[in-house]
Amino acid sequence: MSWAGPEDIYLSTSLASYLDKKLLVLLRDGRKLLGIFRSFDQFANAVLEGACERVIVGDLYCDIPLGLYVIRGENVVLIGELDLDKEELPSHMTCVSPAEIRRAKKAERESSELKGMMKRRMDFLDMD
Repeated sequence: MSWAGPEDIYLSTSLASYLDKKLLVLLRDGRKLLGIFRSFDQFANAVLEGACERVIVGDLYCDIPLGLYVIRGENVVLIGELDLDKEELPSHMTCVSPAEIRRAKKAERESSELKGMMKRRMDFLDMD
């Protein structure tokens, strides 16, 4: 990847300050990625080393390893540096396996769908 050109000086200056630091990257689809910020280009495409996806469901979480990860700049909503001196998660959070977090995510999705269906039925019956 090449460095940003002079016309992108503000973008390159701000992203360059994050190089070689551990970041949290929030994507448009809601995924949260953690990793060491190694490179970027003029389109804000980014490379994370040692990346993982952090999946959180209620009080459960799982960090799913991704390795070296390239992120398309248009998918980035937020980039933030993690404070390595502080705990990343509250103490009540429990780390679980990828299989357990998938089951919890599925149950959460099904519950949300059921809640939506019940709300639509109630809205239908509420004909003031």
